[in-house]
Amino acid sequence: MEYRKLGGSGCAVSALALGTMTFGAATDEDAAYAQLDAFAAAGGTLLDTADVYVGGLSETIVGKWLASRPNEVTDSIVLATKGRFPTAEGDPNAVGLSRRHLDLALTASLRRLGVDAIDLYQVHAWDPQTPIAETLEFLDSAVRAGKIRYYGLSNFLGWQVQKAVDTAVARGFVRPITLQPQYSLLSREIEWEIVPACASTDLGLLPWSPLAGGLLTGKYQRGVEAPADTRLADTGIGHFFTPRTADQRTWDVIETVQAIAAEREATAAQVALAWVKGRPQVSSVIIGARTHEQFADNLAAADLVLTEKEMDRLNTASEVPIDYPYGGGALGQRTRPIQGGRA
Repeated sequence: MEYRKLGGSGCAVSALALGTMTFGAATDEDAAYAQLDAFAAAGGTLLDTADVYVGGLSETIVGKWLASRPNEVTDSIVLATKGRFPTAEGDPNAVGLSRRHLDLALTASLRRLGVDAIDLYQVHAWDPQTPIAETLEFLDSAVRAGKIRYYGLSNFLGWQVQKAVDTAVARGFVRPITLQPQYSLLSREIEWEIVPACASTDLGLLPWSPLAGGLLTGKYQRGVEAPADTRLADTGIGHFFTPRTADQRTWDVIETVQAIAAEREATAAQVALAWVKGRPQVSSVIIGARTHEQFADNLAAADLVLTEKEMDRLNTASEVPIDYPYGGGALGQRTRPIQGGRA
């Protein structure tokens, strides 16, 4: 297993992270324990969950696993969770990034996980109703109180990343260290503004859905409805990816992934994960699966490193046509050599 710095911090994490969104639903407790054990045995360290995953059950399962395993296993785990989305019905304060909601949400996560401190506490999305300074002040106080060790952002736009970091610096608060965005061969638009914002502020990326809802595994057929038990058919997540099946680019990317997989004697999923793992600013790629077989296949991507030519083939197939202000002649406005005069 490869290890990398978690953003600009001094904390090291495995290049693959285990996402636990299915724990307690599609993945029962026994299957979740099997994944967690296999992940730790393979040298995996970063576990990612959230307070709203299966109504808190995902955090509870992770907490029970942590309590049931010896210190030599759990001491290496870097534990990440999130808060922001609704945790109760009908209460206008049971959602958002206000000091009140985050205080209650963090306390509940600590209880379910059975720990004194969370290594990486992430705000799950931007909140237009709460001043960012209020959110950052709470996170700063939580770090200083020893309830969290680091904090990160999730699903923020480029300007929101920059505003959060600038506000933290201006107020003297502890800075965020990561951003968790959607990122895959079929979702590269974050490279236009969000990745540059993270590069300029030293935030590491923790990409979610690197397999585009399973599209990049090659198990779906063009023009054939997704089976009911698959991620693409899941109404909770499938809507992110189903529209992409109408694009020729999607099938061009899948074809290229499958071709490289055949050449490398790997699976399509492993190639797609290796591409994300090799992108700039990526600290760790979040993998997750319903079954142990799917999980084991994804975990094997830890050992796959694509060549420059393979990366170029995938970059070309997955390129998103852009023009001003991100592409075309505007690229020259953002770079210049050091030279004098008009010569």
